Amino acid sequence: MRMNPLGRTDLLVSELCLGTMTWGTQTEIYDAHAQIEKALDAGVNFFDTAEMYPVNPVSKETVGRTERILGLWFEKSGRRKDVILATKHSGEGLKTVRDGAPISAETIPTVIEGNLRRLRTDYIDLYQLHWPNRGSYHFRKNWKYDPSTQDRAATLDHMEEVLEELQRQVDKGNIRHFGLSNESAWGTMQWLRIAEERGWPRVASIQNEYSMMCRLYDTDMAELSHNEDVGLLAYSPLATGMLSGKYSGGAVPEASRMSIMPELGGRVSPRALKIADKYVAIAKKHDINPVHMALAWCMQRPFMTSVIMGATNLAQLGSDLKAVDLRLSDEVLSEVDAVHRANPMPF
Repeated sequence: MRMNPLGRTDLLVSELCLGTMTWGTQTEIYDAHAQIEKALDAGVNFFDTAEMYPVNPVSKETVGRTERILGLWFEKSGRRKDVILATKHSGEGLKTVRDGAPISAETIPTVIEGNLRRLRTDYIDLYQLHWPNRGSYHFRKNWKYDPSTQDRAATLDHMEEVLEELQRQVDKGNIRHFGLSNESAWGTMQWLRIAEERGWPRVASIQNEYSMMCRLYDTDMAELSHNEDVGLLAYSPLATGMLSGKYSGGAVPEASRMSIMPELGGRVSPRALKIADKYVAIAKKHDINPVHMALAWCMQRPFMTSVIMGATNLAQLGSDLKAVDLRLSDEVLSEVDAVHRANPMPF
């Protein structure tokens, strides 16, 4: 398992990260704990969770359950130091968590106290803001999102207040480093600028959606990653399973995400499914497992820090882990780019 630096921190994280968002809904605790041990045995040292998890569906009754499942394993195993742990503070608009309260200097201490309690740990390696308060281009909002409604002064004041509170949390030893999620280039640069001016925690990473079917990161964000040493943590590298081929021909496997969420968060359309099949066809042409091709392609991107793989069961995780042995040829990469150029923005 290759290791990559987490921004300008002293941490090295595995190129594959264990995602946990189904633990507590689609994935039972015994399977989740088996996944942890299998991932560690394979060299994965980086785990990602969130205050709001599990998903599929998100509900007020299950908020925090995933962190509790992970915390029980830490308590049982005593192996907290073997894991670089990332979690998130939910943001404005998610009514199931604190009635949709925005991220603020006031909410951070309470949220972190809850994270630590559920995770049964006394520190978090990477603390991430799940969504910007001002809004986001992600989750299909890019089609209508209008940044002209932003109040620049209020946004910058908010960033200063949050960074100052995050510094207090670092000083207390509750968190080690700070990351963003669902962010833009402008937003990230403001967080970086303020942090550098004030000596507060610097952005270490950005967790945004990225796959062969979702390449919004390839332009301004990629340049930012290179010049500012803020790498990508890619979520949904399989485009919620479409790139695995399991939905080809109209199939909807039992217990799959599409069987629970038919629209896959706004990604599904006849066009998107047809484009996914074009990528699957490349994999089959070269005798490659489509899942392995999708993960390997992400890992080979120059701005990638870690690719978050989520598995609903142990067998699926075992298959995902085999992607680390695959290096895609220039021919395969060229064919992937050709499909992308002919079929940009599938969803």
